[in-house]
Amino acid sequence: MQQKGFWDDIESSKKVSQKLKNIKSKISKYEEIHSKLEDYKVLIELADTEDELNPSALSEVEAEKEALEKEMADFKIKTLLSGEYDFNNAIITLHAGAGGTEACDWVDMLLRMYTRWAERHGFSTSTLDLLPGDEAGVKSVTLQINGDYAYGCLKSEKGVHRLVRISPFDAAGKRHTSFASMEVLPEITPEQDIDIRPEDLKVDTYRAGGAGGQYVNKTESAVRITHLPTGIVVQCQTERSQHSNRETALKMLKSKLIELKEAAHKEKIEDLAGIHKEIGWGSQIRSYVFQPYTLVKDHRTNAEVGDIQSVMDGDIDYFINAYLSQAK
Repeated sequence: MQQKGFWDDIESSKKVSQKLKNIKSKISKYEEIHSKLEDYKVLIELADTEDELNPSALSEVEAEKEALEKEMADFKIKTLLSGEYDFNNAIITLHAGAGGTEACDWVDMLLRMYTRWAERHGFSTSTLDLLPGDEAGVKSVTLQINGDYAYGCLKSEKGVHRLVRISPFDAAGKRHTSFASMEVLPEITPEQDIDIRPEDLKVDTYRAGGAGGQYVNKTESAVRITHLPTGIVVQCQTERSQHSNRETALKMLKSKLIELKEAAHKEKIEDLAGIHKEIGWGSQIRSYVFQPYTLVKDHRTNAEVGDIQSVMDGDIDYFINAYLSQAK
């Protein structure tokens, strides 16, 4: 009993340390924005003291205003994040659903959208696993996004995404509807680590997919790990080293197990990663309509954007902010 209390204290200490890290990060960002606002006020005063309005000075004021507005919008999102894993990197997985080749192409489009979103925020990305479509696009892909609050922001994106457009794969030019699902997990830090018994793991190795020819991987470097008690399966094939792929796959497994632990009190286990609903009609969280009009609509918050191209270029903070505000 005493030993259990000791480990509980260690676990509690880790959580406090993580919360303190998150709070310090927010305070630092607030002070940075406040300093920039003060500099912006000085810039306006200098421009205002000139006898004639200087076009270059006006342009500089406008540019600073836009940059500050974006930074403040980003900070507003982060103030809504207080979960234990919100500060962590994110691991996202996209799966093609109903729609065949169209759905695979839709996954490829979403992959580009989230990669662009990461670039907008100065985050780095790395592909952990990718299964190409039979004719075009991607059947499934796992991407790691590294940056402060990546998971906290992207957890709002888990679920089914619906596409409506005139298919480039249909010679008749008919409108098609396609679906793709997104799963989002936090990358677990050393402070949040959990122990997994080796006897609970089934590890398989296989040859990683490649471009063919001289680039075919002739060694079994790809790794697939099955957690026997829960049936959770993870895999990684992007590194040349089997050891590196195994380490990455284990991180993914730990992330899924922690999500399982967090959801243990819920009645429905399918709430875990948001992908266990049918990837088809009636289960979408958001619709992206290209024809006969352009509109992106989130069905949980009713947030709408008409400029679909900007959304596909990664401008999705409006939807993230609306979801997080409603969740509060």
